[in-house]
Amino acid sequence: MERTNRAVTSRKSRTNARNARGMYVDGNTARRLQEVPERPRRTAATQNARRVREPDRQAVSRPRQLSREAQRNRAKAMSMGRGFVVFLAVVSVAVLFCCVNYLQLKSELTGKMKTVASLESELSQIKEENNAYESQVTSDVDLNTIKKLAIGRLGMNYPTDDQKKTYSMPSNSYVRQYQDVPETKR
Repeated sequence: MERTNRAVTSRKSRTNARNARGMYVDGNTARRLQEVPERPRRTAATQNARRVREPDRQAVSRPRQLSREAQRNRAKAMSMGRGFVVFLAVVSVAVLFCCVNYLQLKSELTGKMKTVASLESELSQIKEENNAYESQVTSDVDLNTIKKLAIGRLGMNYPTDDQKKTYSMPSNSYVRQYQDVPETKR
């Protein structure tokens, strides 16, 4: 890496200043293509001639008079007619109406989306509560206790073979089974 003390920095700045003045740098052989030529120096005679010509320039630069017809045409071109102003007003009102209508619809949509989101959160909360109640009810039920009560207190028995009846199902119907059917012991 190069040293950057005060001596090196001042040497670099001197080199850059020389390059800016147009001194030759090793490896630089490109010519300057757009050099500005020197201006010729004015003599007293050319300055006097210029003073004489100045009044002529002022006369040329003075705006010339236009005909009445040209002035009317320019005035017509620069002015807006009543019809155009009315048209612009109607278009502006229509654009304003569309913008206001769009903003109202957008705010209504945002409100409905918030309502839907709150209802969805309420639905999920109710489903969670329902699942909790269902698991509580199913965990409290003991099937063996129910079986003992039914046989002991109510005198219920298992059905015999002559009490059982079978039936055939048509092919286009179906039965949904949510749990396995427990096998009975005799």
